[in-house]
Amino acid sequence: MSKKKQFVLRIDPDKYEDLEKWAADEFRSINGQLEWIIDRALKQAGRSKNKKTEDDS
Repeated sequence: MSKKKQFVLRIDPDKYEDLEKWAADEFRSINGQLEWIIDRALKQAGRSKNKKTEDDS
């Protein structure tokens, strides 16, 4: 498994609550949900090194 970078993220408490609920609804951690959201956005923008379809999860 590759090493992952760590960084601090400051986020509005209301957005954090929304993200927490979304992650729980999809049985993911908040970190996993953020990675999924970022991966999907990168693919949609054509900026992902991984060229799988946007429906991959």
